[in-house]
Amino acid sequence: MKQTEYMHLSFSAAVQTAKKRCQKFYSPLDSSLPPLYTMHREQCSCWGGELTNPMATSKADILKTSRELIQQNGWAAVNIRAVAAACGVSVGCIYNYFGSKTELVSAAVESIWNDIFHHPEDEAVFQDTLSCIRWMYRQMEYGCQRYPGFFTHHALGFVQQDTDDGKQQMRQTWQHILDALCNVLRNDAKIRPGAFTQQFTPEKFAGILFSLMLSAMVQQSFDPTAVLEIVRRTIY
Repeated sequence: MKQTEYMHLSFSAAVQTAKKRCQKFYSPLDSSLPPLYTMHREQCSCWGGELTNPMATSKADILKTSRELIQQNGWAAVNIRAVAAACGVSVGCIYNYFGSKTELVSAAVESIWNDIFHHPEDEAVFQDTLSCIRWMYRQMEYGCQRYPGFFTHHALGFVQQDTDDGKQQMRQTWQHILDALCNVLRNDAKIRPGAFTQQFTPEKFAGILFSLMLSAMVQQSFDPTAVLEIVRRTIY
C-alpha cells in the first residue's frame, strides 16, 4: 500500500472514531440534555450533519442576521444561540467573531446606527443647517419604522444596564452625529454674521439641536417643523 493511501485511510478512521464519540455522548434524539450538552453537540454537529450551513459565515452576515432578528422580534431575539440558528451555523462560529452576547449586541447596535445614518447620496443635505435637520429627522423616522423600539431601548435601557463598553459605544455614535451638526453649522454660508459668539458657539447650538433629536427619538415624534423654526429664528 502506498504511503498516501495509508494516510488517507488513517484520516478516515480518525474521522469515524470522532463521529462515533460525538454520537455516543450526545445523541441528537435526546431532547432532555441540558443546555451545556446541547451547545457541545452543536459544536460537534460537523460530524452529525445537523447544520444547514456548516461553513462559518462572515461577520457581516452575522450582523445582517442580527438586524433582521431585531426587526422581526425585537431586542429579546438577539442572543448567541438564536443568531447562530438563524445563520445556520454552530454556536462556536458566532463565538469566533464575538466573545459574548454583550459584544454581539454592541456590534449590532453600531451596525443599526450605521444603517440609519448612512452617508446620504445627496451631499446637499450637509450644505445648510435646515437641510441637515430635515434629513436627520427623516432618517430617525426611517430607523423607528425599520427597527421598532430601537431608539427607546438603546437610549434608556441597553446602556443603563449593560457594561462600560456599551456606554462608550453610544457616546461614540452620538459624537459622530454631534460632529456632523457642528461641521454644518461652521460651514453654513446662510448663517447671518454675528449669530455665534464666545458664549453661544456652533458646538453649544449643536448640543441643543441634538438634545431635541434625543427627545424626538424617545417620543417617536419626527416632525421637525418646530426645530426648523428655532434654527431660522436663532441663526438666520
